[in-house]
Amino acid sequence: MEYVGVREMTARRLLWFGIGLGGCLGFGLWLVLPGGLAGKDDGAGKDYGVRSDGDALIDKVRSTWRAQDGETAEQIFAKVSMVAHFVPRGWELGPKTDTGELVVFSWAKRGSDEGKDEYTVTWEVAPDGKVKLVAPYAKPMELGWQAFALSLVSDEVTNKERGVKRRFLRDPASFNFVTTPQGKLGDLLRRGRCYIGEPVGMRYLSKVDEQQTGKGVLWRVELPVDCNTPGPSHVARDGVIIFEKREEQDWEPQSFFATLIAAYPPDSWSELADPKDQQAVEGARKTSPK
Repeated sequence: MEYVGVREMTARRLLWFGIGLGGCLGFGLWLVLPGGLAGKDDGAGKDYGVRSDGDALIDKVRSTWRAQDGETAEQIFAKVSMVAHFVPRGWELGPKTDTGELVVFSWAKRGSDEGKDEYTVTWEVAPDGKVKLVAPYAKPMELGWQAFALSLVSDEVTNKERGVKRRFLRDPASFNFVTTPQGKLGDLLRRGRCYIGEPVGMRYLSKVDEQQTGKGVLWRVELPVDCNTPGPSHVARDGVIIFEKREEQDWEPQSFFATLIAAYPPDSWSELADPKDQQAVEGARKTSPK
């Protein structure tokens, strides 16, 4: 994954503050105040400048933006830092755009990384005050910390990073942000005694297919599983779970086993599955655009 918005942050004033996680975990972040910002936005030709409303815009994002489960950005960053290579650096004001003002949060994979190795998460504050997350790679944040952490940790596995916490990828609870008519996905996997393999995929797709732009954007989660359920081995052995979610819509199954999970409780998976149905669904999935 190539993180969008990587750039060096220079001439900054820093203020240390602590936030509490769950009332018991103290976690420190760097708050970047815009008074000393300098430089331009990746050659865009727009000065960041110093504006009197800078602190207010940063505070607005920090206090009003929420993920779909109600978490703030700082709560998400604090939790993600416990499982991914994610070292928070700070907040600052970005450049003005034709549609609003940008607020930027920077982070690094390691504490020793220099400014040129930092990544950024960007929000846009519209003139009417609406706050929107605009960094595509960070869009899993809108689903909560687990989705964002999965996207980062799975990318670490792909890039063969050292010290990856693979246990997080294999923990069924990490997938409870996906909801089905039968309950949360992670809870269902635990009840079905499912082992989660690799690779795990969690990403936000800004376009489904060049010829199907009308479908819009979506979140997609994909994971291989091997479930210890009674019955024929074709049901849950070497299975693939794929769910997709479009904005303001429910999660929809996109693979045979995902369809089974969404329709029936774990103790019925082996009784209700038909190998012919599996072949039909999987065949359609492999030929459909991604």
